[in-house]
Parts: sequence; structure tokens; C-alpha cells
Amino acid sequence: MFAGLKSMGLRGIDGFMVEVEADLSQGLPGFDVVGLPDTAVRESRDRVRSAMKNAGFTYPVSRITVNLAPADVKKEGSVYDLPLLLALLCASGQLKADMKKRAFIGELSLQGGVRPVRGVLPMVIAAREAGMKEVYVPADNGEEAAVVEGIAVYPVTDIASLIMHLKGMDELTPLQPHPFAPYAEALQADFADVMGQEAARRAMEIAAAGSHNVLLIGPPGSGKSMLAKRLPSILPDMTREEALECTKIHSIAGTLGGGGLLCHRPFRSPHHNISPQGLAGGGITPRPGEVSLAHNGVLFLDELPEFSRTAMECLRQPLEDGRVTISRVSASLAYPCTMMLVAAMNPCPCGYYGHPTRSCTCSPSAVGRYLSKVSGPLLDRIDLHIEVPPVEYDQLSSRQKAESSADIRARVNAARARQQARFAGTDILSNARIPTSKLKEFCPLTDAAGNLLKGAFERMGLSARAYDRLLKVARTIADLDNSDVIDVPHIAEAIQYRSLDRKYWQARQNL
Repeated sequence: MFAGLKSMGLRGIDGFMVEVEADLSQGLPGFDVVGLPDTAVRESRDRVRSAMKNAGFTYPVSRITVNLAPADVKKEGSVYDLPLLLALLCASGQLKADMKKRAFIGELSLQGGVRPVRGVLPMVIAAREAGMKEVYVPADNGEEAAVVEGIAVYPVTDIASLIMHLKGMDELTPLQPHPFAPYAEALQADFADVMGQEAARRAMEIAAAGSHNVLLIGPPGSGKSMLAKRLPSILPDMTREEALECTKIHSIAGTLGGGGLLCHRPFRSPHHNISPQGLAGGGITPRPGEVSLAHNGVLFLDELPEFSRTAMECLRQPLEDGRVTISRVSASLAYPCTMMLVAAMNPCPCGYYGHPTRSCTCSPSAVGRYLSKVSGPLLDRIDLHIEVPPVEYDQLSSRQKAESSADIRARVNAARARQQARFAGTDILSNARIPTSKLKEFCPLTDAAGNLLKGAFERMGLSARAYDRLLKVARTIADLDNSDVIDVPHIAEAIQYRSLDRKYWQARQNL
């Protein structure tokens, strides 16, 4: 006796169709699963056996062979528990139902309940693209799956209710998606709480408007982390396409928490002891790393020099390409990682090198070693270098309220709207992602601005990459100024954000 039905699998951030085929034959009782299953899939035999018995069904005493096709692609996870059990019920004659346009996803408990799994959203998208009309998912994954339009999503809590539905006796109700409503995260962390630091606040506004990378340098207690943690409150609204991409990645990583589409931009802040694999992604079973979990959002690296050199250097290619590729013998997977890098650091081990009132206790060689932990190529990929000086007493004790995140965010949204109109019909989302071939088209300069930029390039010894990034920052400053052309003030302000590497990194050579 034979039966087959549809399930789904994951390859990177995309789903693919899996045929679950069950055959019952004569011979010594046994249960074999073939088709490149991993350990979790092989263990499904025991879960299916117990769930079937405890749900009141008869476990077939036969030679059971289950094939997961395509057989040359590795199958991972417990997602095949539910379709495997249904295939056995159909093959043993205990269930008769039309399975042609239905797909099933879910892990089983020993009592017959259906538990949530990772990666449901991309699998449901793949099921719709494969022509499926209905998909059955764990109830805890229901909101996540329901965001996909064009396919009926049924939440399943246990085997018994699903079987009743398939027999047409007590039908389940398909889920209806919630309307997408983006909002800013960290609404309680407001820029109104930041006293002073007007230059740093201005730089963070520019970074948010153009999605530029930022490095904050300053002594302990100057407000670097405070500024970074309030950045999500001024980021522009997410589009539905951006939210869908982010949700797919978090669904695969298992960090979604059972909700629907992510409505706010991610903010990831890993500890400095994170491994390169944890940061960029990888592992024996490849999973998205922090750079991908921060896709369309912010990756905050506090105390940047404390991260391992290997971890920091693995950021270079993702920052340049917006994608991270994980290569293994069996497959090569690519995860998107178009994120803003926000890094914070002290200027030396004690933190007071260059402080206006406190003396630095570090030796010149210690300062040099500390700064050299951040390599030149990584520093070159950071658009804005911001010095965060200590806050003066008068600023801290002032009763005057600072500008709120809502006011700053209004300007950021207006600047991002200009960019969306400019980049209409392209895949460019922000000024920071303008390709080199399009810089002349999208970043027109006045003659005076061009002369100023030429002088700065020759005087500061900028690299070609630094030139491109300086031009993109100037484009964002012009957008905030409602200007179609980049003028002298825009270039002048952008240049000042590339000066700190000369103050600290080049100065250490003379220590």
C-alpha cells in the first residue's frame, strides 16, 4: 500500500517542495526513512509512532519505507512529522482525502499535538508558488504563515482536529492576515533624553536618512551607547517588502516569537565574545548570523576593539555586497544582510586619550595596539566617523527639552521619500546603496562643490571607496536640505565626518 503527499523544506532563505511518500509492505516490521534525512528527521519515527497510538489510531505493523523527494537534497528538522504521519494513515487506509493541492508542515508531540517549527514563512511562500491551494501549519505559526496571500492557511493544534477536517466532518477555519502597520521600535528610548551632543545627534540623523554606517568614538560615559540605542526610534518606516524579507530571516532563525510580519526595523547588539560564525552565519547546519538578523535594520557593536579580529574582518564583504555567502561541501547558501553598522569604541584602553580634562594613563604603545585592532579596510567601509566628547555640566543640568525622536524621524522620512522617488524603477533602497556606476547620475555636484571635493581627496589621501562613501553622505545631507544638487555646504559637512581616522589612526603612527 502506497500514499504520497506534499510538504516543504528550506534551502537558505527559500523554501522548496518535498514529496513525502510512504509504502507499507510485507516483511519484518521496521521503519526506514530515506532521502538524505538528518538526525531530527530520523527521530521522527518514534514521535510518529507514539503520536499515532495516543491519538487513537492504529500503528501499521508492516515494513514501512518513507521517501523524502528530491532524494539528493538534505532534509533537516522536525517539520516532516505531520506529513509523515498523514502519509502512513493514508497508506494504511485509515484516512481517505484528496491531498493533491494541500501541503503539511509541523512537529508532533507524543500525545498527538502539533508544535511550531522554524522557517514556516518561506515554506508557505514556496507552497503558494508551487500551486498549492491549502497549507496546514502549527497553530503557533499561524500568524506568521497568514501574511502570505493567495493560499488558504489552516492552523492545526492536534492530529484529531486535523483528521476531522480532512474527512469533512468538522472543518477548520482558515486564518485572515492582519493588516501591515509599520512602527518605530524603542519608542520609550527617545532622543529627547540625550542632553547636548548636537553634532553627534546631527550625524545620527544623517545616518538614519541614508542608511550609512557609523563609528562613534569617545570617552566612557559620553553617551555613545545611548545614541546608538535610540537610533531605531528615528529610522524610516519599513515597506511591506522589507518587512517580508526580515520576517523570513527571523523565521528561519527561530527568533520571530510567533507573531506576524515584523513591523519595526531590527536592532541587534551582540556581545563582543561572539564567534565569527555567530556574527556572519554558518555552523554545521548553516543558520543566519547577526549580520543577517539585522537585515534592513541596525547592527550595533559596542566596544568594537574587544571583538576578535577574525569576527571584525568577516564584516568586510557583507558591508560591501549586502549579502553573506556560506559555503559548505553539500551546498552554498546566501543570506541578505543590508544593514547599518553602528560601532562604538573608546580612543584607548583607559578611555581618556585626547580627553580635555582627564589625563590618559596608557602608554603610547598601548594606545597604538588598541587602535590597530580596528583595521584600515574595515574603517574605510564606515561612512561617518563621529567624535562624542564628554557632556558638560551645564548641558546635563539644563531644563530645556531636547528635540524628540518624532521630530527627527519626520525629517528622515521626508529625506527617504526623496530617495524613493529618485530610485524608482531600480533596486536601490537608500543613498548608501548607490552603485559606483550610478554616482554621477544620482549625485550631481556644483562646480564649487566639485573643487572642494577634489581638494579634500588630494589633501586627505582618500581611497576610491572613501571617495564614493563621502559622495553618498553628501547626497543624503543634500536630501535633508531638500536640494537636488550637492553644493559646497553638503560636501563640507560630509568631509568633517571622515576626519577622525586621521586624528586617531594616523596620529598613532607618530606616538
